[in-house]
Amino acid sequence: MRVAVAQLTSVPGDVEANVATAVQAVSQAGGAALLVLPELFLTGYTLPPAVIAADDPRLGPLQEAASAVGTVVLAGAAVPGQARPRLATLAFGGDHVRQVYDKQHLSGGEQDWFEPGEAGTVLDLAAVPVALATCYDTCFPEHGRAAADAGAVLYAASIAYYAGSEHRRDLYTRARALDNGFFVAVGALVGRCGDGEFCGGAAIHDPEGRTVAAVPDGEQGVAVADLDLALVAETRMLHPMLDERRALAPARRIVL
Repeated sequence: MRVAVAQLTSVPGDVEANVATAVQAVSQAGGAALLVLPELFLTGYTLPPAVIAADDPRLGPLQEAASAVGTVVLAGAAVPGQARPRLATLAFGGDHVRQVYDKQHLSGGEQDWFEPGEAGTVLDLAAVPVALATCYDTCFPEHGRAAADAGAVLYAASIAYYAGSEHRRDLYTRARALDNGFFVAVGALVGRCGDGEFCGGAAIHDPEGRTVAAVPDGEQGVAVADLDLALVAETRMLHPMLDERRALAPARRIVL
């Protein structure tokens, strides 16, 4: 399975410009089955957020580009919610643009402007189960474990980490790969967006947490890798943490 991840700079509120950048990324993805773009890329990572509906005609060129080459594109955007907007992942390349995931763990100021998603998502992508995550979700081992329990062999995450967070950024996503014995594909925001400076981190990690493809920090670009999905079963046999985990009683506290 060919997978691509993009590391891109987003223009706050300029959907047309961001869609044009995404279309270019599709052309660089080498016919990948899946392309992962950054968190909030289509609307820009700004608070308060610019909001767009999944059926907004400005998204049309990306839908057409993805459909033309048979690539499913995952792109982050702020979309309308119930009481507040949702920090969503939109999927392009099917019969229409779909809102397929809403970020479940909101970080910092996001909590003032968004409402969290209630459930995880696993996409059936040509019979390959692909779980979705957004940035802060990847900091929680339980999120990745729920994806593995749901059958995922690939964990696709869209992120936007501020400059200076490179160590934590990479440690979280590689740990989720190793914890669960699956591939992790990360699309990342880079450069200036609004008041923030973002550090990238677009990469693809194998089921033991090794990085098999990445875009260099500070640069825009697309990284592509052909994944041998048989490695998931092989790795889980070699490191059977998923099967051997136990339901543990609360820890005892002993005073010495």
